[in-house]
Amino acid sequence: MTPAAERLHEIATLRIELLDTDPAIWRQVEVPTSITLKVLHDVVQAAMGWYDQHLWELRLGKQRYGQPVPGDTWGGPPTLLPDKVRLREVLKPSKTVLDYTYDFGDSWEHQLTFTDVRPGDPDVDYPRYIAGERAAPPEDCGGIPGFYDVVDALADPKHPEHAETVEWFDGYDPNVIDELVLKIALSRIARRRNPAKATFGRKAKS
Repeated sequence: MTPAAERLHEIATLRIELLDTDPAIWRQVEVPTSITLKVLHDVVQAAMGWYDQHLWELRLGKQRYGQPVPGDTWGGPPTLLPDKVRLREVLKPSKTVLDYTYDFGDSWEHQLTFTDVRPGDPDVDYPRYIAGERAAPPEDCGGIPGFYDVVDALADPKHPEHAETVEWFDGYDPNVIDELVLKIALSRIARRRNPAKATFGRKAKS
């Protein structure tokens, strides 16, 4: 395999952790290092079960990646467009930590930890879900404080808002991940990255 091909198939292990949750809400995903930071955002959304309905931002030290706001530099370097930067351009060989904020109102703060940069398997579709624990909070529930209010109301039949919360968050269980849904969402990103391979796979099965 040529060096260029090795870089194309290079992957890293990504741990996504939603901060200030107890017990922790987290996911582990294998991701190609060739994806852009915009696609990394898509991966986090898919892995957490978010719906990509709000603004977001990635940060590495003082550098921010997201949709620039004119005049909004916070005294640091200008915000860079995430679709212009590839993940491998910001990764270190051993360990790299990015901060990721989704929804500036509810302010869902995540820590993205990348380790074990290595050659991937050319026969495996990436990104690939590996493991995780607990469901992500429902969107627009008021951030971490609102989320735990929801959890408390769901768990206590005597809670004054129990019935209303059960109806509003129908079927939501904070302890259960619908892994099939996450895997399907990530596989869509993988197919989008390599449509020719996906088409070949469908023809081979027909």
